[in-house]
Amino acid sequence: MKRKALLFSVLGLLSSVLGATAHAQIADGVTRTRIAGLDVVAYKTGVKDVVYLRGSLPAGDNKAPADNVMLPTLVGGMLERGTTKHTKNEIADQLEAVGASINFSVGSHMVEFSARCLAKDVPLVVSLLAEQLREPAFTEEEFNRLKQQTAGGLQRALESTDFRATDEFSRAAFSPGHPNHNATIEQRIAATQNAKLEDLKKFHAEHYGPAHLTLVAAGDLDVTALQGELAKSFAGWSGGTPPLSTPKNAPTDAAKEQTVFMPGKTSVNIVIGQSTGMRYGETDNIALRAGTAILGSGFTGRLMANVRDKEGLTYGIGASLGNDTFADGDWKITATFAPALLEKGIASAKRQLNTWYQDGVTADELARRQDNLVGSFQVGLSTTEGLTQTLLTTLHRGKDLGWIDRYPQIVRSLTVEQVNGAIKKHLNPDEMFLIKAGTVPGAAPAAK
Repeated sequence: MKRKALLFSVLGLLSSVLGATAHAQIADGVTRTRIAGLDVVAYKTGVKDVVYLRGSLPAGDNKAPADNVMLPTLVGGMLERGTTKHTKNEIADQLEAVGASINFSVGSHMVEFSARCLAKDVPLVVSLLAEQLREPAFTEEEFNRLKQQTAGGLQRALESTDFRATDEFSRAAFSPGHPNHNATIEQRIAATQNAKLEDLKKFHAEHYGPAHLTLVAAGDLDVTALQGELAKSFAGWSGGTPPLSTPKNAPTDAAKEQTVFMPGKTSVNIVIGQSTGMRYGETDNIALRAGTAILGSGFTGRLMANVRDKEGLTYGIGASLGNDTFADGDWKITATFAPALLEKGIASAKRQLNTWYQDGVTADELARRQDNLVGSFQVGLSTTEGLTQTLLTTLHRGKDLGWIDRYPQIVRSLTVEQVNGAIKKHLNPDEMFLIKAGTVPGAAPAAK
């Protein structure tokens, strides 16, 4: 396996070096067909031997029944725990023998899967992927183990200041029923413990199928052969439910400032933010993204340059716009402070936020950030794995694949007026929530 891992490392490097796709017209090279009900997007790159697969189907958390918010997550967790034909260990052994991998995850809207393998092993990986999606074993033993591990992971999350701050923010900023509003940890633990195996089987039968499944493949592809393998492995499968439409977020009556007291912590995590009422595909989104990056992206952002580097008040701080692929999302500043520096740190972050909001960004800042955004985007396209992610994400965002080729020009055409206008239109610092999680000076544990 060490030799296999080394091989993938070398091939991954080659895919970066050889990947001329960053500067080519992506859309022109795409082959898109419907195979056995699946929406299949294939792109042959110059990299040799490696193939990446990535895909999704709309069976995420927003389709959870009212009586159990964890059902989609638990169903997704059972996909890699054996099928009606092979145990999970048999599948793992087959993949390990050829240095391949298949992974699953469940998000707010989608179950996503990814796979990587050598070109010669595409038939094996496609066959196993189809088997896992179509025929999970749903054994009682694996189900009980999954419930225990899931509940344990949620219990451990209660000790993370970062998690607790962002989790509490989701309930402050988003109304119940919105996909960005999280159930509490306690609710999720209870739902996990109360889940019934028959309910998982029913959910899988109702929501899994090819009708709205998208599969993206890139790398050293024989596209015709791939289509043949998919047709064979997914033949006879039917079903699947369409994505749910999501209404705009409704304002909440949550307190604007909240503290999650956690004793014995050496740091406090904070979130300052709001819902935006905007999805990625809307007109101002990229302008606001560029402005947000100027404020808080990495070491070149204003927040790091001032709150950390100049004033020495934080371990890390940044700003982001997110959770907006399938629904209207959020804008937030996240930061970590020592308890003794908490109030100074918050005051400094708010000063930077207010200056940015009132005065906007400069032409020089925008020009530098445009170069950075375009460069990062093109670097992502230069790897086979990154290319599959970009192709799938573009489809998730409701864009045509030609948008990938247009993105650099979209970013470069932004003006200072557009960016500053988007900041003022969609944000309001006076209405933002402030969430603190950790050993907050002067606070006390919540009453039981």
